[in-house]
Amino acid sequence: MRLFVALDLPDAVRRAIGETIALLKRACREARWVRPEGMHVTLKFIGHAIADGDTQKLEALRAALASVRVNDPVEMQFRGIGFFPNVRRPRVIWCGVEASENLTELAAGVEQVLEPLGIPAEGRKFTPHLTLARLKDGGGAALAKAAEELKLREFGSARETEFHLFQSFLKPSGAEYRKIETYSFAGKPA
Repeated sequence: MRLFVALDLPDAVRRAIGETIALLKRACREARWVRPEGMHVTLKFIGHAIADGDTQKLEALRAALASVRVNDPVEMQFRGIGFFPNVRRPRVIWCGVEASENLTELAAGVEQVLEPLGIPAEGRKFTPHLTLARLKDGGGAALAKAAEELKLREFGSARETEFHLFQSFLKPSGAEYRKIETYSFAGKPA
């Protein structure tokens, strides 16, 4: 099973980002563009740490995620466009996520409960973002120029109290996601 933990997006944010992707596609058709309906803020990519049919490990993972808590809802603003690793050699184009400090706390909490299950922690600092497209060599310069006027664009906001465990299915048409479970994280457990 290919799994990850993420926050969902409001429909208004998806629409605003979809409109921007439609504009940027003209500058770089060879990029692999993400479908707005599949966008999410990843808290933890688990990958194939659980084999298909390993219900015992999946149940342990689900129980661990149910224990994650932060005191308040996560507040997020979606704005701006940027590139990884940089604008001169773009491999990924992203939408920025400005969030309340407890988003980092939430991601750390997810990491902490999954490590005892053999799911290694990330080696790099948590940086919330929404991937818009992945680029191969070439086409980046035209895309960077097109994105320049959109680099400060506002896409909306969200106030989240739930995160989700997703399963990812890789298909030739792009990844498809299915929610396996939803977890309330704000406040004390019921």
